[in-house]
Formats: sequence, structure tokens, C-alpha cells
Amino acid sequence: MKIKLAATIALLTLLTTAAFAADNWQEALRKELPLLGHRNWIVVADSAYPLQTAPGIETIYAEADQLAVVKGVLAELARTKHVKPTIYTDAEMKFVAEENAPGIGAYRDALAKILANQPVQVLPHEQIIAKLDEAGKTFKVLIIKTPLTQPYTSVFFQLECGYWNAAAEQKLREEMKAAN
Repeated sequence: MKIKLAATIALLTLLTTAAFAADNWQEALRKELPLLGHRNWIVVADSAYPLQTAPGIETIYAEADQLAVVKGVLAELARTKHVKPTIYTDAEMKFVAEENAPGIGAYRDALAKILANQPVQVLPHEQIIAKLDEAGKTFKVLIIKTPLTQPYTSVFFQLECGYWNAAAEQKLREEMKAAN
């Protein structure tokens, strides 16, 4: 009985969060972003993206155009000083045929324009999901699910430190090693 009650409460909490975010995904993102940092992820997902159950993964629903949500996430990230994104897209998207997914060509072109000034890494979907799953074991992952019905169109933002970089970290590690 206690397990059933706990499951019901968890489901109601999830549905309440998702319902809140459907109308206010931007507000939800703005509230979460100051808490997110290095190793957290934000995913702007298509409608078939699964609802994940790992404790570190939160899914909200945005009743909005997926490309508008990608633009909105980029705009919010640009306003921050503490994080910057490494962006991933699915390698499979390039090979999805227009005959199998009408409109995919226009989507690819529009996404390319939005991400034109961003460094984007293109990897097979399963590799991106493996990175995301591993991160979700320890770090927060915020998934913003959209009503888009095109395959392999999710956009993944892995957050990195905005005021420190890999070169500075490497130099620090070398200096620490030399000091020993």
C-alpha cells in the first residue's frame, strides 16, 4: 500500500511539473539555469523521446515549436557567465530521407542556421544517449520535450564551465604534478 501511494505521489509530482512547464518552459529553464553547472545537460527533445526515470533526470513539456525552444535555450545560455554549452546532434538526422519524414530537409536547414555560430558535435544517437545516461547517474539532466514529430531531431547541450577551460585545467594539473 505504501509503495502504491509513493508511486502515485511521484506520478502526480511529475505530471504537475510537466503541466507547469507546458505553458512556462522558459520560466522553468530560467529558474533551473542558475543551479546548473559543469557536467549538467539540457536536452530539447522531439515528441518520441522517452520519459526517463533516473533520479537525476527531469522532463518538462513545452507546447512550442522545437526550433523556437532551441533558440530560447541558446539565448538563456548566452546570458549566463557560469556555463557554456557543448552541443550535440544525432548523426542519423543527415540520412533521414524526405520521403520517410516530410519536412526533415527544411528542419535540417533551419537548425543549421540556428546553430551556425555554435560548435556542434555530430555523433550517433546511441553514443549521445550513453553520455547522457552516464551523466544522469550523478548530475542533473533537464529534458524539454516538444511536440515535434521528426526523427533524430533532439538537440543536446552538455554544460561546461563558462569561466574555465580545458587548457587552463591542463595547466593547473601540470603545475600541481610538478609541485609534488
